[in-house]
Amino acid sequence: MDEVIPLVAARVTPIVLIIALGALVRRSALITPASVEDLKKLVVTIALPAVLFRAFLEMTLSSAYLALFGLVLAVCVLLYGYGLLLRRFGGEGAEYRPFMTTGFEFGMMGITLFGTAYGLEAVGYIAVVDVSHELFIWFFFVTMLRRKQGSLVDAATTLKSFVRSPVILAICGGLVLNVFGLGPTLARYPASAALLETLNVLAMLLIPTILLVIGYGLRIYRSALRAAAVTVVQRLAVVIPLTLLLLAVIDSRWVTLAPAFRPAVVTFMLLPPPFIVPIFMPQHPQRDQEYVNAVLSLHTAVSLLLFIGYFSLNPTLG
Repeated sequence: MDEVIPLVAARVTPIVLIIALGALVRRSALITPASVEDLKKLVVTIALPAVLFRAFLEMTLSSAYLALFGLVLAVCVLLYGYGLLLRRFGGEGAEYRPFMTTGFEFGMMGITLFGTAYGLEAVGYIAVVDVSHELFIWFFFVTMLRRKQGSLVDAATTLKSFVRSPVILAICGGLVLNVFGLGPTLARYPASAALLETLNVLAMLLIPTILLVIGYGLRIYRSALRAAAVTVVQRLAVVIPLTLLLLAVIDSRWVTLAPAFRPAVVTFMLLPPPFIVPIFMPQHPQRDQEYVNAVLSLHTAVSLLLFIGYFSLNPTLG
């Protein structure tokens, strides 16, 4: 216990302080919201792909991952159906409730929390958990959001957006090279080794930048606070039992996964809904926008607290 407390404090303190710094930056108007959006683009286009490429290049592939892919996809679909059920009860933000009960903010928060706590070299575990979730987000979640906005989206447009995503290109590129066993080869030659080291340096942008952005964006509208709190409770009331069920399944004799997947699954399941939802929302009504932003901000704060609590009890991957 004497060794665990300093380890937890050393990993958790930077998360809290940098998020607080992001909030301070917003209050002091040191940078504009437009600048924060540019930082997000920098992360999604460069830093996050750099991390994911290395993670998928160096991970050990296993057929047992197929079961995990199916389970995570089933969870996403189940949670969307749960949101449709809750929407029938009406209330503030009801039309967007299905998008607040499913999906997980893996890119801007999952890798950051997991990488800060357990090390960037371990993000391959949570990246594997996310694979089928990416398919769900791109081919279903975003499509339904666009339809909510009144946009007609065909399969070709969705597929084109999918294959042009830097995150997807990084995942696929790392996987292909891994399948052909080219990871050790790349590390052996000076030119390719230098390129891999460049990716490592770019990856260092990820954690502090995202934590600053999260802190900058934590803002809860009082008018939507009650509805947001109800939604967060409703989501966690189902997500937590599903998390326990997933842990039981991956520990069973039918699915054999490394112990490090336990904290990866828990971290993933505790994440808030995707931060992309406001991007696809129409300009009106304003109350729906406030509701969605309030849910995202409140759930982000709750997710941070829950993750810190979990990490305090499980500070290692073993």
